[in-house]
Amino acid sequence: MPTDANDALPAGDAQALSLQRMALSIEEINARIARLALALGVSLQTEGVLSGLLQEPPAQTEARPFQSTPERRVAGKWLELRGLLVLRYGVEKRYVDQVGVSLTRQILVETEAHMLREGFQSGADGIDLHRLFDGP
Repeated sequence: MPTDANDALPAGDAQALSLQRMALSIEEINARIARLALALGVSLQTEGVLSGLLQEPPAQTEARPFQSTPERRVAGKWLELRGLLVLRYGVEKRYVDQVGVSLTRQILVETEAHMLREGFQSGADGIDLHRLFDGP
C-alpha cells in the first residue's frame, strides 16, 4: 500500500506533480513579495534595493506588552519582506540542487508568466530572469 500519493503515480507523473508543487510554492512566495513591496512603496527592480534589504539588520523592537501601532505594522512588513527574500533564495538554490538549472529556470519563467497574467508587473517580485540566468 502506498505511503505517499506520489508512490501511486508513474515516475513521469510523480516528477510532473513535484515540479508543479515547486512552481506553486515559488509563485506564492513571489506574489507575497510583490504585494509587500507594493504596500511598502518600494521597487525591487534594482540590485541596490535588494542588496540593501538583505544587508539591513532586522529592526529591534522594545520589549513591552504587544501594542499594534502603524509603525510596528510597517516594521513587520519590512521584516517579512526581508525574510521572504532570504527564503526564496534558499528555495531557488534547493531547486537547482534537486532538479538542475534548466528545470529551475523553466519553473521561474512559468511562474513569472503566470504572475504577469495575474496583473503583477515584470520584476515586481525582485527577480530579473535575464540577469539571473544570462548574466549582466
